[in-house]
Amino acid sequence: MDFVRDVRPILETTCVACHGARKAGGGVRLDQREWALKVLTPGKPEQSKLYQSTQIAPGRVGIMPPGGPPLTAEQAGTLRAWILEGATWPNGVTLGMPAGAMPDDIELTGLLYKKIAPSAEAPFQTYKVTIRGSDAAFEMVPIQGGDFEMGSGAAERNAKADERPRHKVTVEPFWMGKTEVTWDEYRLFMNSTAKDELVDAVSRPTRPYVEMSFGMGIDGFPAISMTQHAANKYCQWLSAKTGHFYRLPTEAEWEYACRAGTGTAYSFGDDASRLDEYAWHDGNSNGKYQKVGLKKPNPWGLFDMHGNVMEWTLDQYAPYDSAAVHVPWVKATKPYPHAVRGGSWMDAAERLRSAARTASNSSWKMQDPQLPRSIWYHTDAQGLGLRVVRPRKIPAVKEMHHYWNSGMEHE
Repeated sequence: MDFVRDVRPILETTCVACHGARKAGGGVRLDQREWALKVLTPGKPEQSKLYQSTQIAPGRVGIMPPGGPPLTAEQAGTLRAWILEGATWPNGVTLGMPAGAMPDDIELTGLLYKKIAPSAEAPFQTYKVTIRGSDAAFEMVPIQGGDFEMGSGAAERNAKADERPRHKVTVEPFWMGKTEVTWDEYRLFMNSTAKDELVDAVSRPTRPYVEMSFGMGIDGFPAISMTQHAANKYCQWLSAKTGHFYRLPTEAEWEYACRAGTGTAYSFGDDASRLDEYAWHDGNSNGKYQKVGLKKPNPWGLFDMHGNVMEWTLDQYAPYDSAAVHVPWVKATKPYPHAVRGGSWMDAAERLRSAARTASNSSWKMQDPQLPRSIWYHTDAQGLGLRVVRPRKIPAVKEMHHYWNSGMEHE
């Protein structure tokens, strides 16, 4: 067997999209020799996890590649022969991913769509979900669609240039998480051991290299420091667990829900001296995030929309246009910057305004000792979290796939 001629094309077209530098599904990478040897037993193909995955019955989760189609008999035979001959991998050979390949095959999204579709007729009301196999629960609040003025008004104090021009936006009905996603929920995603084919097929974070709460608390506290990719994958995992379609909010949905029918700087008015009633910020947080839901909610019953942790949105961070927009979403074409909203426990009052925007930055993982740096963690952004939404209208499979694979990182 010649590795470059015979084996490399198989691994690059069937494996590296999900097991490479930009994503290491299940903690497995097959783009470099030292990583690949963790799932290879040279000379013993039947004992090698890499070969074993090619022998799983078609249609079953775990088959290589995830979501199928299975390797041809010729491809599987080539892998077996290569492993039997000693799994030789020349020094210095690193595998890449074919152009256009995307993790979490769209066929998996199609299977999830079939699971989610029956929920389309759900009553549009507040509901509570306990995540299957745990005691962790969260509540979703219905948000009626409508029109609003997005951005800062001309007279708003402390407004920034990127919040203007103020423009008319229309959003459709959706549910939004009553609180930010907590560690109680997010750790189930990070540490899942469930034996559920669809759930197991969703990629999950590699093991973090530091304790991710940074000593600030776990039970009832907001999950933090995940990348936007990790937040998107959490939404996909949560959808697989619950049978409801969850995603990140668009920037317009987020501001619409935060304002809750108001046009003032905050959802409670323009008087920043009242902020302590509604938010955790640099003046009252004691240098750390706090448990969710302890302050007053906004007029639509959502807690911590101002402060505690800033929250991911789906949108690429971009300048506003003055034109009115119906159901806007600035689709990402690159991993940075994305729009982040709400301000955090470490921010001053003006950063917690309804219109305030933050642009994500690769420097948020500067302390990451890994090369390439993790696509899952922003350890330098300890005021960064997420909140989920569930649109009342379930999108088509292709759009659903784009929501969960938006703005992928390529580091």
